[in-house]
Amino acid sequence: MICQTAMKKIGIIIGGKSVEHEVSIITGMQVFENIDKSIYEPRIIYIQKDGKWLVGSSLHDINNFKAKKFDDAYEVLPGFKDGKLILYPHPELKSGFFGKKYGTYEIDIVFPAVHGTNVEDGALQGIFQMNMVPFAFGSVLSSAVGMDKVIMKKVFQSSNLPIVNYTWFYRSSFEEKRQEIIKEAENIGYPLIVKPANLGSSVGISKANNLDELLFAIEVAMSYDRKVILEKCVENVREINCAVMGYENDLEASLCEEPIGWKEFLTYEDKYVNKKKDSSESKRRIPADIEESIENQIKHYAKEVFKAVDCCGNARIDFLFDGNNIFVNEINTIPGSISFYLWEGKGMQFKQLITRIIELAEIQYNQRKANIVSYDIDLLNKMGAAGKHK
Repeated sequence: MICQTAMKKIGIIIGGKSVEHEVSIITGMQVFENIDKSIYEPRIIYIQKDGKWLVGSSLHDINNFKAKKFDDAYEVLPGFKDGKLILYPHPELKSGFFGKKYGTYEIDIVFPAVHGTNVEDGALQGIFQMNMVPFAFGSVLSSAVGMDKVIMKKVFQSSNLPIVNYTWFYRSSFEEKRQEIIKEAENIGYPLIVKPANLGSSVGISKANNLDELLFAIEVAMSYDRKVILEKCVENVREINCAVMGYENDLEASLCEEPIGWKEFLTYEDKYVNKKKDSSESKRRIPADIEESIENQIKHYAKEVFKAVDCCGNARIDFLFDGNNIFVNEINTIPGSISFYLWEGKGMQFKQLITRIIELAEIQYNQRKANIVSYDIDLLNKMGAAGKHK
């Protein structure tokens, strides 16, 4: 008699309380459509903008997101048991309510397909890490470092990785130190790129060529985040991107790509709203048209970046190249579309890539599970009534 192993249930989390909410839906649905359903049972877990968690088969069709119509979806509350995420129906949804019965889902491995604050930055990962639930991509630490551009650059600096000159400040100190901040920025020199420190997908990013534009860009960035970073804009720049997959020292670099028509940066609308099949913004050159020595250097830097933030799974590292210098721009710990297009040229299909990311999630989980996390020393019974040691 052949004993069949039950398929592992993969919870693909999308959405979240983030300005990159819609981008996350696209990423998650691509993962859902391409996951190997012969070995995994995927379930979409949708975190709405108000923070409610929903499940249901209607969430498995992106057309329902376009219509904002989820006939069978219902709210669930996350719980944890024996290293699994348990999705319990909200207490208000009693069995048989209007003739419907709401089930409880067990999730073996979480696959976050989320972008932005509150979900990609370690906040969501912390829930699973604390409860010893396996999840894809990086830990709380790597997720947080990968989101905060200021902390990220400090980590890169400490690892001797090349970055552009920059400065930063808190929103709360801008009025008090306004002239000091402006002077420091102008010492770097125009043009400047002004960014919220904790957002991606080009949200809130502006280019400033003079003082008036700088002040406007700062106001825009401060409306999105309490920390603002100002970077030297590299002239005649080319963007080169490279993905890295693996964990700890077992790392592999993808092909390099160069987006065609890229200037200093693409806006959110350029990336996700205004795309047309024949537009230059939607095209990319893979592999990038760069010398082999430059390609090798970028791949080396990409692996060092991946290790510097203690990442896991698959991440995309973005570089700036001006023909002479290579600068590390940022790491995307959960890249849009999981950067599958960077691996196809190396013979790895999207389905294989997702499987490998899930396998790496289990490796990371097993490493974490091997740690001693508590001692049974009966400390409380050794304390007196006033908290003093007996």
